[in-house]
Amino acid sequence: MPHTDHSEQTFRTSRRSLRREVPSTVGLLADERDFTAMRRYRTFTFDDHATYLRQIDGLLKSLASQGLHTTVALFDPEEYAEYCADSGLDPDTAESRGRFTARIPGSGAAIAYTGQPMDTLVPQLISTAVRRATWEYATTLLADLGECADCGQDIGRAAFDRASHLLLRLLEGAGTGTHHLVCSVPAADEQLLAVLRTESTELPERTEYPDNRQDGSDGSDVPDGALARLDSSRATEFVTVLAVGIALESTGGVVLRTTRGGDPDRLHGWRLQHGSLVPLTVGEVFSAYCTDADTGDPVSPESGVEYCAGFDLGPDDTGTHH
Repeated sequence: MPHTDHSEQTFRTSRRSLRREVPSTVGLLADERDFTAMRRYRTFTFDDHATYLRQIDGLLKSLASQGLHTTVALFDPEEYAEYCADSGLDPDTAESRGRFTARIPGSGAAIAYTGQPMDTLVPQLISTAVRRATWEYATTLLADLGECADCGQDIGRAAFDRASHLLLRLLEGAGTGTHHLVCSVPAADEQLLAVLRTESTELPERTEYPDNRQDGSDGSDVPDGALARLDSSRATEFVTVLAVGIALESTGGVVLRTTRGGDPDRLHGWRLQHGSLVPLTVGEVFSAYCTDADTGDPVSPESGVEYCAGFDLGPDDTGTHH
């Protein structure tokens, strides 16, 4: 009998250890509208969004206390209804919701739970969803452009190569420090925005761009030293949005803020013009940062900031379509 008890205890311990190897995914209804949409299902028993968020917070903390890796996924009621209709599932069951939630990280917005409070986690998740939607929209735009009637090159791929080259030049010119880049490009249906943060302790060298690009381009001409310190997915998003502006020859631009310890922050800017980034003057950079975008009224300049002209990014030596 003691031997049997010992075997049972060993079995339970092993099963608990194995449970920690299984990741968890928690679907989250981030706003009141989506929460209200799910209340039409009888088996969804919550009736107050604030209470629901507190319960989710407690669940996440409980999973973390067990040593489980947990991913929080943005639950979209419309996509859920479509999924159930396409799969022949009853949407008014916990099992169907669980099946849908399990597949979200493969195609939707999801982030790792690291103990962040709900008032931090929810904005992070929404921001991730916006970034993903922007990237998907920009990628579709590039893919739909087709080939150039004159040179036969894939316009989207050529624009991506050019954007990668420009990112290299921006980071090389920025030098050492912490760099915060923002690219803004107007498109037919929305304003595309991409943000990239990178740190460099030495001037970057050339290397290959991350292999996880979706456009199939060969990925040359991106800095090695900087890439070791930036999120490859955000770099891809930034280059994709910039590529849209290049391919469509639209307006828009890039701003760069560089922070170095003990020195004032340096602000630079460029505008998109005929598929190239043209440096802004000091006055144009100052005006861009010190004018209210909605009212046009002047805004006081930041203290501890140096407004600088954009630096020359050099000629386009990528040999790609223009």
